[in-house]
Amino acid sequence: MKRSGSADLPLHYGYVPQWLAVRMAKLGLAVAETIVMDYGTDEFIRRLSDPFWFQSLGAVMGMDWHSSGITTSVMGALKRAINPHAKELGIYITGGKGKYSRETPNELIKIGNQTGLNGTHLVKCSKLAAKVDNTAIQDGYQLYTHNFVVNKSGQWTVVQQGMSALNKTARRYHWHSEGLKSFVNDPHTFIYGQNAGMILNIADKAADPSRNAIMQMTDEHPNDMLAEVNKLVMPNHHDVRAENVDLKRLGAVLWLAHEKRPKDFEELLLLEGLGPRTLQSLALVSEVIYGTPARFKDPARFSFANGGKDGHPFPVPVNVYDETLKTLQTAVYKAKMGETDKKDAIRRLTEIAQKAEQDFTPNANFNQVIENERDNSWRYGGRTVFGKAKPPVEQQLRLF
Repeated sequence: MKRSGSADLPLHYGYVPQWLAVRMAKLGLAVAETIVMDYGTDEFIRRLSDPFWFQSLGAVMGMDWHSSGITTSVMGALKRAINPHAKELGIYITGGKGKYSRETPNELIKIGNQTGLNGTHLVKCSKLAAKVDNTAIQDGYQLYTHNFVVNKSGQWTVVQQGMSALNKTARRYHWHSEGLKSFVNDPHTFIYGQNAGMILNIADKAADPSRNAIMQMTDEHPNDMLAEVNKLVMPNHHDVRAENVDLKRLGAVLWLAHEKRPKDFEELLLLEGLGPRTLQSLALVSEVIYGTPARFKDPARFSFANGGKDGHPFPVPVNVYDETLKTLQTAVYKAKMGETDKKDAIRRLTEIAQKAEQDFTPNANFNQVIENERDNSWRYGGRTVFGKAKPPVEQQLRLF
């Protein structure tokens, strides 16, 4: 089965501040290196083709947990961070937003010349994926960003996004080369979205007579294709609510980070010395790396690692972010040298939290958890696009 899907997201305007963009690139590289090290490049390509995992990655990187901006910011961060290490990692990222998307063919031909991959075939795949989602399916979304990611063995994924000016939402499309036979004749089992009336879908099997007429003119013939399986629809509200999160899973992470200590688990002794808040962040980053697909059905939960640039569910705790980055980067560096103990300890974080879930009953007040994070955000160097977090009023009075 072809593993791919799409996501509907509220449109967010604005920018990613430089202080966050730099950290997103570093975290994206560390996550990619770890996945490639443990699972290989094919698995990293597969992960990018999963809309739920992709959204979870964006949330754990500190982006707005549900916004359209995750697509361009995450792919931009990954491209900046991974491409300088492309030969070592075996992963190449092309395209981008607007004018950068139009550079995709040239970039793919260059990669083909460097690696021996069939660049012309990759260009054809890139163009067809864009044509299907932008032209063959006329659902009111016009593509404005297109990224084509390919690995050293020729496996690829497309992450592209279109915008609807009518309902002010964006729709992200994911493609995966695994099992791909054709780009026409029902490439999607379904595409969820708000009903906008009649649409033109020339890729639907019911349009076969129309396609045949077109194909006679172009001397092309459609084949069969396996179907899309994943669809993510994000809500319009900006705040993170209890219904957006698996409370049992989140509660187990909070329990591990704040009520237990690394000294309580022999497998985590190498992480002793990290503060509870950093353990919380690191546990969720660990799950993004080592979790199975079923773990990413609630991407909002991963925003409890490093918050969000818009302040939801709380400001980005920059100091925690940096400590998490340092720990993960050190683990990756040592693993390259043959010392995997620290990386194994990071893996154990998510394993222990998942075991705890089996008998865990959430008892914390969800809104209180968020309130505590916001009240203490200034202690962790909290920042948003609006500025630095400040102590609560009563705390400010104590300071003076």
